[in-house]
Amino acid sequence: MSVAPHFAPRPLDHCAEFGADGDPALVLRSGTLSFRELRERLGRLSAWLRHRAPAPGARVASWAAKGELTCLLPLAAARAGSVHVPVNPLLKRAQVAHILADSGASLLIATGSRLDTLAQGDVPHDCAVWEEAAAIGEAMSAPEGLGPSMADPDELAAILYTSGSTGRPKGVMLSHANMWLGAVSVADYLGLEREDVTLAVLPLSFDYGQNQLLSTWRAGGCVVPLDYLFPRDVAKACARHGVTTLAAVPPLWVQLTELDWPPEAAAPLRRLTNSGGALTEDLVRRLRGQFPQARLFPMYGLTEAFRSTYLDPSLVDSHPTSMGKAIPFAEILVINDAGDLAADGEEGELVHCGPLVAQGYWRDAERTAERFRPAPPMSLYGGMAVWSGDRVRRDAGGLLYFAGRRDAMIKSAGNRISPQEIEDAALATGLVAEAVAFGVADARLGQAVHLVVRAHAAASDAAVLLPKALMQELPNFMQPQVIHWRDAMPLNPNGKLDRTALAQEYGA
Repeated sequence: MSVAPHFAPRPLDHCAEFGADGDPALVLRSGTLSFRELRERLGRLSAWLRHRAPAPGARVASWAAKGELTCLLPLAAARAGSVHVPVNPLLKRAQVAHILADSGASLLIATGSRLDTLAQGDVPHDCAVWEEAAAIGEAMSAPEGLGPSMADPDELAAILYTSGSTGRPKGVMLSHANMWLGAVSVADYLGLEREDVTLAVLPLSFDYGQNQLLSTWRAGGCVVPLDYLFPRDVAKACARHGVTTLAAVPPLWVQLTELDWPPEAAAPLRRLTNSGGALTEDLVRRLRGQFPQARLFPMYGLTEAFRSTYLDPSLVDSHPTSMGKAIPFAEILVINDAGDLAADGEEGELVHCGPLVAQGYWRDAERTAERFRPAPPMSLYGGMAVWSGDRVRRDAGGLLYFAGRRDAMIKSAGNRISPQEIEDAALATGLVAEAVAFGVADARLGQAVHLVVRAHAAASDAAVLLPKALMQELPNFMQPQVIHWRDAMPLNPNGKLDRTALAQEYGA
């Protein structure tokens, strides 16, 4: 497919209009929905939402595991003229209460077990509460549903709450156009087709996870949502459903490459996609060795600008640490500290421009002004841009490389140290499977470098060998003062390494 004829953005719910009536669209525990059935049920759920939350732009929150409700709501809310607020099912009542209050939700649909955990005052007094099964049951009993919407693509379609390094989660405002063009873009560069089957293992409250649905349906393919308990559940599902497309974040890829994959699970895979953190060279080699027939797509993005870059699979072996180039509909600029375009090899801030840039943070003008600022004058798109805070370099061939985050830099003995560089060095030894570095206050150094690691399953004497290896690879001022060994690393609700929790645990 080509993105050129589809540049004009459409209402988000149109993503469901491209599959053939009889083709499978969604595999649920209760059975498989064809695209015709998907569209019928989408229409009924949209009509029910219009009845239960009639005000234009009403915020509709969902707090449930993957299933029919959470898969249909992104499109149904958009069709009904509502704004979807997906709540990560792993969050606890305090975070949920904040999201409900902050978003001004007028309707919450959740599983009964999750509703039972809420205390008095957690749900705003003007927010109606529905148990998931009851909502689906009533919605599907409607005699007819709403047809495809004619919404203005610039209207708000969703608020995705994302956690930062400090403070409470903030709601990123996404329009129909943001999400529609994101689906078109990803379906295009991944080469998704009608025959593809996507295993949706990532949280649907996560923009990367939600795009699994939207891009696959935009291409007319089938989605298999999976809430897994163990990594082996992913491999089993791949075998059972003939999965062709698998998206994950680095901690999950590490676990998946430690499994023995049967041929019936690995062979159908055509493409693997990664975001939410960089792949290490070692992990790239393991993925390429374990799934040689699959195209590997390393990607980079942030919720405020959806997806930004991807590395062409043909370049993965020769440039395994590159972030690649801009995805369709994204303009990526590298701006140096003087405010000019950075030269080849010069470090600068990655700035996102174009129609994938979100509309800002919900009801938070101060934090919006910090991150969303006018695009640099050399931008082809102009308008508002997302100033990411990420430091990158662009080589002479146009490929981008991550250097670190400005606000994550460790300042030790007058030196500015990138945690990424220390982590990369630790992982490159082959002794550890996961690593997180940060600075801890130190009276002599300002900040001392601390490194938290999980040993590689095949490594012996790692605790003895790692400090020696790092002494060979890193200058003295970058050496960890303390190395913390763990049997397991904490993950945040999106499945990424929980750097904030580790930093707080060790006093950073």
